[in-house]
Amino acid sequence: MNNEKKKINIVELLIYIISAELAGVLSALLTGGFGSFFEKYREPPLLPPAWLFPAVWTILYAVMGISAYMIKNSRAYKDDIYPALKTYWTQLFVNFTWSIVFFRLEKLWLSVGIIIFLLVLIVKMIVDFRRIRPTAGNINIPYLVWVLFASYLNIAAAAIN
Repeated sequence: MNNEKKKINIVELLIYIISAELAGVLSALLTGGFGSFFEKYREPPLLPPAWLFPAVWTILYAVMGISAYMIKNSRAYKDDIYPALKTYWTQLFVNFTWSIVFFRLEKLWLSVGIIIFLLVLIVKMIVDFRRIRPTAGNINIPYLVWVLFASYLNIAAAAIN
């Protein structure tokens, strides 16, 4: 593995960031908004204000895109890059489906299984990314922490409803 720096391709970097952001936006659109969800269901303890979620997710999706770009453009062996990016795209898809299952379909316990699977994928992505470029893995630790918190909220919401 050779971690020499390459020149940043701004267009490609933006494509990675925007594709991650679009996954979040499209998921939110298909979800139909979650503002009215907790009018119907009891709120779990420690639920943050609704405005915090889009703010945090916007940052996290951008970080995901940046880290995937870093991996794609690393000088690591392709046999290391492609499996790591496969995990990245898989976790992004699972992330996309979680909010639809939780908010739109209102399958609270099914969404628990999905978010736990997402946690496994995020850990795998971080480990895979760290092997190639430690920074690319490390910058996703806040994402892992946020999804751990979201997992608590999901489990708590399922349990009290």
